[in-house]
Amino acid sequence: MTVDNGVEPAIRADARRNRALILAAAQRALAERGTTVSLAEVARRAGVGAGTVHRHFPTKTDLLEAVMQQRVDRLAALATQHLTDSDPGAAFFALCTHVIITTPGNKDLCDLVQSDDGWPRALLRGAGNRFHRALGALLASAQHHGAVRPDVVVTDVLDIFTGCVAIQRHRRADDPLAPAVVLILDALRTHPPLVTELPQIDRNEMGEGNETPPTCPVCGGRLGRSTTGRPARYCSAACRQKAHRRRNAARPFTTGR
Repeated sequence: MTVDNGVEPAIRADARRNRALILAAAQRALAERGTTVSLAEVARRAGVGAGTVHRHFPTKTDLLEAVMQQRVDRLAALATQHLTDSDPGAAFFALCTHVIITTPGNKDLCDLVQSDDGWPRALLRGAGNRFHRALGALLASAQHHGAVRPDVVVTDVLDIFTGCVAIQRHRRADDPLAPAVVLILDALRTHPPLVTELPQIDRNEMGEGNETPPTCPVCGGRLGRSTTGRPARYCSAACRQKAHRRRNAARPFTTGR
């Protein structure tokens, strides 16, 4: 019996398509319900039979590892793509933002990977190493261009991811970065040095001895400094006359007895 040469490639393509459907459905289910989701639920969401899921992933552990590996590989690919961006600093912080915003839905998976139950296995460790190398290259490029502090290392960034994800998970998926997360990321940036010298102050604007400059009691205009005699009380002769008329008007009217 002969087998059509076109049959086997078609079967492989169908298998790849089913595997992609299963992984996509598992990603959504895990984000919504955590690692307690059953393989039957994943099969239902993927639109395939339970047997199809078991053929690709004999145990739920196999499925969880595949989902996590796919996510980490996508992050590694994204970091690598950012290496060609014209602004390495903006690219680095864009990747940080993406990781922090998209990870809260995968928190249970991250916790599982960091547990002591034999995780991560070789497959996932390989994906993690690829991501760390890509992240390190992007960090180095951003530092070379002066956008990120030179004392920051990859492990610092990973620790920051952990803390920021814990903060961000209290917000909705479509919310922007939490203000506290923005502050933390801002601490990675290279800031200009603090000003160590106070600006020179024009004493002509502050008056002698840094006192408030005297003003005319009639119009409020600033009085000029007198080089001789007593300080001027009014800015002009017109204001002096107005003040004189006001004083006369304020005196009580009297008649002789």
